[in-house]
Amino acid sequence: MSALRIGIVGARFAAELHATSYRPLRGHRVELTAVCARTREQAESFARHHAIPRVFTDYRALVDSPDVDVVDICATTDRHHEIAIAAAQAGKHVIVEKPLTGAFCEATESRERMLAAALANADAVLDAVAKAGVTLCYAEDFVYAPPLAKLRRLVDASGGGILELRAEESHSGSHAAYARRWKSAGGGALLRMGSHPIGAVLHLKHWEGLRRRGRPVRARAVFAEVASLTRLPAVSGLTRHMSTKAEDVEDWSVAVLTFEDGTMATIHSNDITLGGVRNVVTAYLTNAVIQANINPNNTLTVYAPDGAVWGDEYITEKVETKAGWQFPSPEEDWMRGYPQELEDFIEAIRERREPLSGALLAREVVEVIYAGYVSAASGRRVELPRP
Repeated sequence: MSALRIGIVGARFAAELHATSYRPLRGHRVELTAVCARTREQAESFARHHAIPRVFTDYRALVDSPDVDVVDICATTDRHHEIAIAAAQAGKHVIVEKPLTGAFCEATESRERMLAAALANADAVLDAVAKAGVTLCYAEDFVYAPPLAKLRRLVDASGGGILELRAEESHSGSHAAYARRWKSAGGGALLRMGSHPIGAVLHLKHWEGLRRRGRPVRARAVFAEVASLTRLPAVSGLTRHMSTKAEDVEDWSVAVLTFEDGTMATIHSNDITLGGVRNVVTAYLTNAVIQANINPNNTLTVYAPDGAVWGDEYITEKVETKAGWQFPSPEEDWMRGYPQELEDFIEAIRERREPLSGALLAREVVEVIYAGYVSAASGRRVELPRP
């Protein structure tokens, strides 16, 4: 079978992660044949670095290229759904970074309208994919992270049931300009970072339901709070080390999910956490507790009184200083699940099967997050429609 030809839309952080993680697959399984960026200079620089032969500045041209079988969408979130729909309509398989889509409007828009708009965007993608008969791969790396894969195996071995899940992604703020405003980001910490831990807990309950009852257990209700803590008058003028530049989106959130079987999950996501990225999933079982530390991971711990000791050597994502005790992951992308994710996607496309992280998870993440925004605005628990 010939190698699948990948066209990447985007040339920044997520695109770099994907292009790097394709390296073990390049050759007989994958070819990187095209990249699209906002400027030719960005596209050409990325193409040189990753030995990609064709560059575009219009995603439509990449999607229509006869040299592309799979469109890997690493663009900003506000473009995800339109690129995915165009790719499906062109008969191309779709890999899309998290979250699948959102509501890209003024922050003053009602949260109920945002929920409706976000779900309309998500359903338009799923409809286009179904009509075209192509595979949708939802790039939620938490699902593939080795600590979470081990968590699944331990749950399976224990024979226990999941009573509660607690999950978090937090750090000190995004540097990306698009993340500052609702109109381009679709939300703040709950959407941008919360999509990871929400994706993880939804996946685990889908997986448990399929394993035990033959159908996924889905979220039934959401209660959430959001806040803009770094803009509070109480901390105005105080020294801070957060890098968030949020303008009209939240920098802190918490959500409580109730599942169809009555079990629970609690999600934290914020831009106010110093010390590097915190990616943790804990499962409380009927007969055990399992904590999966994706970041920080203490496989390797180092100390230096002066961060300059480590020179240009990378330590870990989002850490504010290299001084003191640090947790440099020997292979951070592997620990976060990126190579495993892309390998499953390529095999799923080849085998015409659903990937471990696919359409149901992609849509339910959007549904839960925007229901969370409705809950935070109204101060009430939001019930999710279920058959």
